[in-house]
Amino acid sequence: MTVHEHPARGHPGNPFPRQSLMAYLVPMRLILFLLTAATILAQSNPRYIPFSPSDTKGALYAPDSGPAPSIGVVVIHRTANFMETLACTELSQRGFLALCMNPRFDNNAAAVRWNDIALDVKSGVEFLRKQPGIQKVVLWGHSGGGPTTTFYQAVAENGPSYCEGANKLIPCDNSLANLPPADGIILVDAHPGNSVNVLRSINPAVTNDEAVIDRNALPQLDPSLDAYNPANGYAPQGSHYTEEFKTRYFAAQAARMNKLIGLAQAKLTAIEAGTYRYSDDDYFPIVQGSGYRLMQMDTSIHGTTAQPRRLLKNDGSIVEEVVRSVRVPSAGGTSTSFDNTRLQTIKSFLSTNAIRAQDSMDKIDWCSSNNSTPCAVQQISAPILIAPMGGYYFVRDNEIHFELAKSEDKEFIVIEGAVHSQRPCTACETTPGQYSNTVKNFYNHARDWMNARFK
Repeated sequence: MTVHEHPARGHPGNPFPRQSLMAYLVPMRLILFLLTAATILAQSNPRYIPFSPSDTKGALYAPDSGPAPSIGVVVIHRTANFMETLACTELSQRGFLALCMNPRFDNNAAAVRWNDIALDVKSGVEFLRKQPGIQKVVLWGHSGGGPTTTFYQAVAENGPSYCEGANKLIPCDNSLANLPPADGIILVDAHPGNSVNVLRSINPAVTNDEAVIDRNALPQLDPSLDAYNPANGYAPQGSHYTEEFKTRYFAAQAARMNKLIGLAQAKLTAIEAGTYRYSDDDYFPIVQGSGYRLMQMDTSIHGTTAQPRRLLKNDGSIVEEVVRSVRVPSAGGTSTSFDNTRLQTIKSFLSTNAIRAQDSMDKIDWCSSNNSTPCAVQQISAPILIAPMGGYYFVRDNEIHFELAKSEDKEFIVIEGAVHSQRPCTACETTPGQYSNTVKNFYNHARDWMNARFK
C-alpha cells in the first residue's frame, strides 16, 4: 500500500526505502527513549513535548553549549516521523532551537484532513514563541513539509480567505483564523504538493476507475499509454520517451485525475445530502496510483533549471549556471502490484491528494488544492530560502516555487550531489567522495541565511 510521496523502490540514491510495518513502531520507541535516556547524540539532549491532540508531539533539540538560541525552527511534515530527522541535530549543533514535530496524522496518510495540519504547525510556532530568548521563528519545509509549512504561512499572512473559495476542492473554515505567522521559511527539496505527486504518479492507462472503485473490477488498460513498454521508450537502466508519448501521457494523467475528482465529489455530495451508505466518509482506492512518474525513469524530464541558477558545489564554492540534476534513473515499479494501490478515503483524497490539471507537468491548476506549494508561495511575504537537492528530481519544481514566490527577500540555491535527505548521492558520483560535503555545506548555508536575517 502506497501511503507516501517518496520515490519508487529500486532507486539507487533513494534515502527512503520502503519499510516494514515494524518500522512504524519507531515513534513510540522514540518517545520512551526520550523520556528515559539521559542523552541522545553528542550535540543535543532532546526533550519530549506533548501537544493537543495527543497524536501531535515533538522533540525539542537545544544546543549543548554556547549562547542561548534566539532563533527557533519548526521542523514538520505531513505524515512522517520527524522527531529524529537530520535537521534536528544539525540545526541544534549550529546554535538554533529546533522543535521537530510529528503531526496528528503521522504514519497515517489515509486519515489526513489537510487543513487540520495547520493547527499542528500553529502549536509549534506558539510553543517556540514562548521559549526564553527566542526572538524569531522559522519554518523548515523538507519534502512534504514544503506544502505543509507554506500552506500554514499563506493562511497566517492572509487569513482563511486564502484557503476558501469555490475553486478549492476542500476549502478551509474559520478554525484557521488568527494563525501566528512565522518570520521566515526554508524549503528543503520541497515537493510541489502531495496532490501534484499523486497526479504525476498515477497510471494514465487505467480507463475504468468507476467500476474498480465501486465493484472491485479489474482495471482496464490502454496499452498505448504503458510506461513500462520498451516500444514506448522504457528501459530499466534509464528510459527515453518521445515527446509525442510524453505529451499524451501527461495529458492522460490529468484526465484520469479529473475523473477521479469527479467520482469523489459525487460521493461527497451524496454524503452531505444524507443519501450515501455512510454519513461521514468512505474508502477511495486508486488502483495503479503509484509508480508511474516518468521523471523518475527518464532523467531528461525536469532534469535542469530553466535559467542559470546558483549551485553550492562540494568544495563550498558557489557558481551560477544552468543546473542539471545528477540523479540516476529509477527502474520504477510493476503494474500489477497491490503495493502500487493508494488506499485513502474520499475526504483525504480530495483534501490532500487531488488537484485539477490539463497535463501533469505544467498545466496544473495550482490553487485548486490547498496542498500546493506553488499556490502558497504566491501569497507569502516572509523571507524564503529555497534549496533543492542536486541529486534528486525536484530541482525544476523548486525553481518554479522560486519563480512564483511573492517574497521580496527570496533565495534559490541547489546543493550539488545531494539526495532528498540532504546526504550525498553516492550512486551519482563518478569518483568516490565527489559529493561528500552535502550535509555540511547545506546546513552551514542555512545557518548563515537565518543568522543574516534574524539574529
